[in-house]
Amino acid sequence: MLGIFKEKLINAPKELNSPASLISQTKPKQSHEILNNFMSSCTSSSSNPFFMSFGNDAVLAYSPSKKPSIHQRLFSGLDNIYCVFLGSLHNLSQLNKQYGLSKGTNEAMFIIEAYRTLRDRGPYPADQVLKELEGSFGFVIYDNKDGTVFVASGSDGQVGLFWGIAADGSIVISENLELVKSSCAKSFAPFPTGCLFHSEHGLLSFQHPTKKMKAMPRIDSEGIMCGANFNVDSQSKNQMMPRVGSEANWAIWGSEA
Repeated sequence: MLGIFKEKLINAPKELNSPASLISQTKPKQSHEILNNFMSSCTSSSSNPFFMSFGNDAVLAYSPSKKPSIHQRLFSGLDNIYCVFLGSLHNLSQLNKQYGLSKGTNEAMFIIEAYRTLRDRGPYPADQVLKELEGSFGFVIYDNKDGTVFVASGSDGQVGLFWGIAADGSIVISENLELVKSSCAKSFAPFPTGCLFHSEHGLLSFQHPTKKMKAMPRIDSEGIMCGANFNVDSQSKNQMMPRVGSEANWAIWGSEA
């Protein structure tokens, strides 16, 4: 999986961008180079990858899994909302019933439906919904209508995501560490588990939504600062997000954070 989003769409943490990328032997790549590398690597393994471009602002690329795995890869699109989902939800049947969805709804389709429901009319904030997801997961949503990017990673850490900064300032997101590392030089980091990220309002722990996130410098094997790890700051406190009303949805959850 690969997501590339232009800087104008996504307000990434400034600590993710390391000055060491400018002097690194491995230089950050342009967005088109990163996409070409992803497609080439997947094509060589005969996994039939494909990608969708949304003007010049966003790209979602996807490679189906060839081998059986509990960590499945799924892609779905509905009403101009697109989702790449990695992993599995143990309570998917219960969630589908709760949201009034058919039994055949897979994880990617469910995530889109949940996102759309919360964006348009949901009474619950995103952290509460994500806490209800039982299993191992990581996903990226792109809402082409609103130009919104939404990313989340499960708390068990079984499905790891990574993010970084490309040469043109775009945000790169993938489960492929080597792809992100080679694409973003020193400006990359693991996406924090148990967290969600909204393109307009930033990073939040859905396990501890009342706490702020704190950036901690990452030092690589060469002793060079390499992006940042983001951890929950146990000493901090965010203003509680509203639990009812039209403002409590995935589209604007972070307006008070």
